[in-house]
Amino acid sequence: MKQSRGRTGRKRRRKHLQSFMEGVNCSHKLEYIKLKKWLKDRGFEDNNLRPAEFWDTGRGLMTTKTLQVKDLIISLPEKCLLTTGTVLSSSLGEYITKWKPPVSPLIALCTFLIAEKHAGDKSLWKPYLDVLPKTYTCPVCLEHDVVSLLPEPLRTKAWEQRTTVHELYMSAQAFFSSLQPLFAENTGTIFNYSAVEWAWCTINTRTIYMKHPQRECFSPEPDVYALAPYLDLLNHSPNVQVKAAFNEQTRSYEIRTNSQCKKYEEVFICYGPHDNQRLLLEYGFVAMDNPHSSVYVSSDTLLKYFPPLDKQRNAKLSILKDHDFLENLTFGWDGPSWRLLTALKLLSLGADEFTCWRRTLLGDVISARNEQQTLNVTTKICHFLIEETQHVLLQISQLKKNKENLRKHLALAEALHLENLKILQKSAEILCNLNMAT
Repeated sequence: MKQSRGRTGRKRRRKHLQSFMEGVNCSHKLEYIKLKKWLKDRGFEDNNLRPAEFWDTGRGLMTTKTLQVKDLIISLPEKCLLTTGTVLSSSLGEYITKWKPPVSPLIALCTFLIAEKHAGDKSLWKPYLDVLPKTYTCPVCLEHDVVSLLPEPLRTKAWEQRTTVHELYMSAQAFFSSLQPLFAENTGTIFNYSAVEWAWCTINTRTIYMKHPQRECFSPEPDVYALAPYLDLLNHSPNVQVKAAFNEQTRSYEIRTNSQCKKYEEVFICYGPHDNQRLLLEYGFVAMDNPHSSVYVSSDTLLKYFPPLDKQRNAKLSILKDHDFLENLTFGWDGPSWRLLTALKLLSLGADEFTCWRRTLLGDVISARNEQQTLNVTTKICHFLIEETQHVLLQISQLKKNKENLRKHLALAEALHLENLKILQKSAEILCNLNMAT
């Protein structure tokens, strides 16, 4: 009797683990019930997608039927989309049309989100606002200590992102003040920096691309944003392909899949062929085993391995700069990129070979010595980056022990460096095989 109970227990555990791997259905939660009702009132019909929690991606959507290639994943009516048109037809509209110089479409959307969130129960958009993330993990929201642990060039872009959001906040101060008649509270407390940061992240991470006609009441920046309730619960995978566009006939935003998806699995869409640095910068997450990922090599690292006494060093550098060969030098899953190897080949040219630099940029073999030196330097750079990455990972694991409040943010930096380490180790293996072959 005992034995069969153990077996049943194991079966139950296995079933529980399997359901956890597949995702835990969340459609019974009040916030999703309210959202679905709100969407239904605006003409959205959906029977196949369920909100669920997945162990690796967090919140997402699962399908209750097998999806075949070209199947419609979701069709969201225009009435459900939040665009600058929505903003102009709200009480903010007359303030925006009067304001000079005109605000950007981005500021208009940020203002609307903050105002609606402040309105609470009175907001027509409350069911959607209730399911939006309360916090984000884009670099603009990360602590200074965490940003300094990010690899280059992401670290530089993270500081630029912070400056962008801060400048947006500062530039909108006078416009926010002009909205005072709409609020009982002081606009300074409603439209504070953290509210603007939250609204900016919501738009940056969740909008779909949708071109709108240029309106005179907005500054000339492109008006290409639309927030898409429920649809924005779909997570990214670099391994799927979808077709997404606004359908003028049905007046709906539609997504069709170009990949199969089994019943009760998570449905993914693809945000684009982005590497992990771009995914973290724009969306606040890292995709494991991302085929588009690469490790960047800075020009400083490049020059460490070339003698400063080389008389042609400056000439070589200016050639690389003029031909745009000092940026986007990378290691990928298939080893060093052609751009990286080309830059290193040019830097490895001997004094007697320097006149051949044009041929180097075209990919010609100059000499066996040049090829071998390029291979040696590439290997040294790869090993240097492996050590550097391991050192940062050690720093992160120590910080995780000491700074409990930063664990979530540190885990992101850690995931990025672990992925980089895998790429570099794969590249080292490829270079080792190449060395043996030569």
